[in-house]
Formats: sequence, C-alpha cells, structure tokens
Amino acid sequence: MRQVAVSIGSNIDREHNVRTAVRALRTRFDGVSCSPIYRSEAVGFDGPHFFNLVAAFMSELSVLELLAGLREIESRQGRARAGNSFHSRPIDIDLLLFGDEVLYGQGLDVPRGEILDHAHVLKPLSVVLPAGRHPISGESYADLWSQVAAKSTALLEEIELSLE
Repeated sequence: MRQVAVSIGSNIDREHNVRTAVRALRTRFDGVSCSPIYRSEAVGFDGPHFFNLVAAFMSELSVLELLAGLREIESRQGRARAGNSFHSRPIDIDLLLFGDEVLYGQGLDVPRGEILDHAHVLKPLSVVLPAGRHPISGESYADLWSQVAAKSTALLEEIELSLE
C-alpha cells in the first residue's frame, strides 16, 4: 500500500465536476480524504477561475494502473487530453505523489513539479498531508506551504462546498 495524492481541478461546471471526481475516487478507494476547495485563477491562459483540491488515499495499484484509472475518470467527465494543456477543462486529475517514489519519464512526473510551483497545488496538499514529506527535498508540506505563503501573491479563496 502506498500513500497517493492527486490534485483535482475544474473550471467548467466546477461544482458538479469536482464532486463527481471525488465520488469516483471514493468508489474506487477506501479512506479518501480531501482538502478544502480553493478557487484560483487559470494558469497559462485566460479563462474562468478553477476550483482546486487535493485528495489523498492508500492504494495497492501500480503507478500505471492508477494513472489509467485517473484518466478513465477524466474521460467519463468529458476530458480530452490532446494538444495544448493550457485551456479550460471539465476536470483535471493529476498524480502528485505515489508513496515516496521519484518517477520521471514515460508520461510520469512524480512527485509532480507543480507541488513546488503552484500555490493552488501546495496549499491543499499541505492541508490534507501536513506532516507528509516531499520525496526529494524531505521537507514537510506544511513547512513548504509556510515558506510559500510568506511571499506568495497568488490569490487562493477557500470555497464552502460539500463534496458529499
């Protein structure tokens, strides 16, 4: 069993799509815990604000089986992964962490670079796994967030939305 963390984001029919994605994860995995939802600006393109959160759970699947399952959830929600990634989307589910593994190449980016690059990924990760440690730096996510929060200009607004 490995601790897994995924980011979930949507800027099309946001409430419906994040709820549907979380429901799909909870159907497949036990003990899915979720951060609050944060609203953030689109990164890399002009578009509606995103709703973002992080879900953490334990999994016995291989990394490739897990990725295939995440892509299936996205596909069922109307996500087409083709071409430029800087556009509006109904759902985006990215694998952030797969235990303590460091996996790059063949479509893998684990731990995902966005953890350290984007407040809308690190903040919810620091809430759901505050004592968890980045597999490369060894720093806790809570400590990493406190460093970023002190100098961040990114606007994150916590959204009150039930995921049930």
